[in-house]
Amino acid sequence: MGSEPSASPILVTKSPDGITTITINRPAVRNCINHATSLQLASVFRDFDADPAQKVCVLTGAGPNFCAGYDLREVAGAAGPGEQLHVAEPVDKVNGANGPMGPSRMSLSKPVIAAVSGYAVAGGLELSLLADMRVVDKSAVFGVFCRRFGVPLIDGGTVRLTKVIGLGRAMDMVLTGRPVGADEALSFGLANRVVETGKALDAALELARDIARFPQQCLRADLSSMRHATYDTTSLEDALRYEFSGGSNVIQEESVEGATKFTKGVGRSGSFKAKF
Repeated sequence: MGSEPSASPILVTKSPDGITTITINRPAVRNCINHATSLQLASVFRDFDADPAQKVCVLTGAGPNFCAGYDLREVAGAAGPGEQLHVAEPVDKVNGANGPMGPSRMSLSKPVIAAVSGYAVAGGLELSLLADMRVVDKSAVFGVFCRRFGVPLIDGGTVRLTKVIGLGRAMDMVLTGRPVGADEALSFGLANRVVETGKALDAALELARDIARFPQQCLRADLSSMRHATYDTTSLEDALRYEFSGGSNVIQEESVEGATKFTKGVGRSGSFKAKF
């Protein structure tokens, strides 16, 4: 696939309106992730989550592809006969520990949007599932391509994909490894938006700016509740308790002010044009 460029494998930009763009910058290898890149990617996601000025993250890949997974050249050359390949922390340290792809075991406090062009396969599919929404262009291809080479999904793919698109469709994708294009991904709910080829990043940034306009404590409480209900809850009662507890904490902080704005005419007739 050619030699890797000397530039940093992970690029980060932060906008004044609170949008962090993280770009996987290894286009010569279809933005495959090696161990060093995974560590840097995890680090910049932690920085985003800890930065009070940043509200929404957009994850994308340089060039025509999002990410084609873990760099199998590193896997092939990493372990000799009888040696154990270590690409991540063991599962007893899963909470907060790096996964092979880097941030794949994280649960962030702020929204993440994946802007997907070209291949988002194997570990790249798993990275896209770390995001809360996926904006894809018509060139996008999702798939468990690692099925062909005996490489399992250990970055949340079997967990998140099933939650996002349902067991039946996830079984189809995981067991066959087949490619899933943009339109089929949209019908599955794997893609949230489909745009023209080359426009995924622009559309994702526009979506991020829209989300960043809203009161953030309220938005994050709802985000946390949805994630809890999907992945962590033990019962309906537990999920409803978590939702109420998280939401009631922001009533005085944001809801009273928001209701006052509404009584003065802001947002009437369903308008989203005002600054909230």
